[in-house]
Amino acid sequence: MSENGSLKTGVIGVGSMGRHHARVYAQNRAVSLVGVADADTETASEVADDYDTTVMDTDELLAAADAVTVAVPTRYHHELTEQALDAGVHVLVEKPFVKEPAEGEALVEQAAAEDLVLQVGHIERFNPAVQTLQDVLVDHDVIAIEAQRLGPPVDRDTTDSVAHDLMVHDLDVALSLLDSDPASVSAAGTCGGQHVTAQVTFEDDTIGQFCASRVTQQKVRQLSVTTHEARITVDYADQDVRIHRHSVPAYVEDDGDVRYRHESVIEQPTVANGEPLVHELDAFVEAVVTGSDPVVSGEDGLRVLELVCDVDEQVDPDSARPRLR
Repeated sequence: MSENGSLKTGVIGVGSMGRHHARVYAQNRAVSLVGVADADTETASEVADDYDTTVMDTDELLAAADAVTVAVPTRYHHELTEQALDAGVHVLVEKPFVKEPAEGEALVEQAAAEDLVLQVGHIERFNPAVQTLQDVLVDHDVIAIEAQRLGPPVDRDTTDSVAHDLMVHDLDVALSLLDSDPASVSAAGTCGGQHVTAQVTFEDDTIGQFCASRVTQQKVRQLSVTTHEARITVDYADQDVRIHRHSVPAYVEDDGDVRYRHESVIEQPTVANGEPLVHELDAFVEAVVTGSDPVVSGEDGLRVLELVCDVDEQVDPDSARPRLR
């Protein structure tokens, strides 16, 4: 803890996502941002100047901080998260959790043994629209889930597959909404694996259809849930939820022409305002301070990682790796 009793935090990796973690920590009066670390010292200096903190190397930062965000490329997640846990530091590691399921299992066991918080950065869980959707679904039986996460090529590290990089968000949301495990997965990709579709059948017979793309010239972040009573749509970006129900088809006559019309009742529940990253880091800080379980645990990160690996193996059988089950 810092001199004023606030939690001392740091960020390892201040690229496109990590710098936002630094911003949110710096704005949070409940914590003190003691430093940032990055292999690119120029970038680290820029971020440190922006948020009035100090550039440190990783060892220095882990010695100074109580809790850190690890926001480096995925291939370094295991190494740096393990290093932080070895130093007795609580960790929020960005999604996807790690590259290999076995690495994730080892980190989960280590965090539990050291009584440290290990949270995985599945930010859409903290999107107010998703939280509203969870409330709506309390009184519904889900039949199917569909999601699209599409966009043009991005200017950041893209060594992760599309499933690891993009689809993982929607798969994690689906797993959090359903009280059922995946039973089967089929998937296919095109454009060198840059555009991927997957279908997941769950043990309760719910089906999920997911599409993720880094070559689509329109940015789309949408989810829909079909239940017996309604179809509920979510726009992640606009933080908008709409409930479509009581659809009534009819043929109507207009100036002698017979036309088909479909009417339905659309409800638009109120969605709380707020930046998902702020909610995510608030939840992480609360888990560290109170000793409670994180909202998105290492086990959660490991569960969706297994599913992502199943998708990748369907798209590219050569990507098959040792599994935990």
